[in-house]
Amino acid sequence: MEMDLTDRDVLRRVFEQYRIEAVIHFAALIEAGESVRDPAKFFRNNVANTLNLLDAMQEGGVKRIVFSSTAAVYGDPRETPMGEDHPKEPVNPYGESKLFVERALGWYGQAYDLRWMALRYFNAAGADPEGELGERHDPETHLIPRAVEASLGRAAALKVFGTDYPTSDGTAIRDYVHVSDLGQAHVLALKHLTSGGPSMALNLGTGKGYSVREVLSTIESVSGRKVPAEMSGRRAGDPASLVARSERAKSVLRWSPRYSDLATIVKTAVAWHASRAAGKN
Repeated sequence: MEMDLTDRDVLRRVFEQYRIEAVIHFAALIEAGESVRDPAKFFRNNVANTLNLLDAMQEGGVKRIVFSSTAAVYGDPRETPMGEDHPKEPVNPYGESKLFVERALGWYGQAYDLRWMALRYFNAAGADPEGELGERHDPETHLIPRAVEASLGRAAALKVFGTDYPTSDGTAIRDYVHVSDLGQAHVLALKHLTSGGPSMALNLGTGKGYSVREVLSTIESVSGRKVPAEMSGRRAGDPASLVARSERAKSVLRWSPRYSDLATIVKTAVAWHASRAAGKN
């Protein structure tokens, strides 16, 4: 069933019609640059619509939710890797909208006995290992799919923003986590809440970062194709390194990423994009 979270009446009917035991809330606008240009759009969609959902859950007696949050709640890192107790100082409305929802979950939990998990993704990447689902945005802004599409000749040369960061090769470092591992974390989070585990926010990352140049080199090695790239200046607000401390997720959820080494992430992404190029998806 498809519906719009702006429609409170339909939301209410859904919770009346179906025996819903828990909610996994993925729906959100995610592009940080767009959020700076149009913050009202992000606060309406990510905040107001989520409050509609939480209110419908409350009216329907549904007491468990797993929320897709983001490392953007932290803002510029004061230390790396970053743990869950790192200060929360978002530098864009996207991160601010997710942090607002996290705080709302805490207050709903206190007032209405809502039990919740907020999962702070670092860089979600990769594609379904079976080749059925992959990453496709319009416009595409994420590094790996953008670079793969450029290597296939279906996108313009990739712009590398910043080559003078204080990193080993001058390009920015990010912590990439495979979508399959993210999916498994959500299942484990539901089990945690169902078994009576406490509400909390958890990082989902690997604790290991890769530079932009390392990502491009891996794509070229896996695909056998050159990634056309143009060097450009830094983008405002892009930190040199974003890497997670995720020991808490491993301890609380017994979560252990299986697909999140860079080679596997890239292999699955390249395979999916290549199959699209061949008309198989």
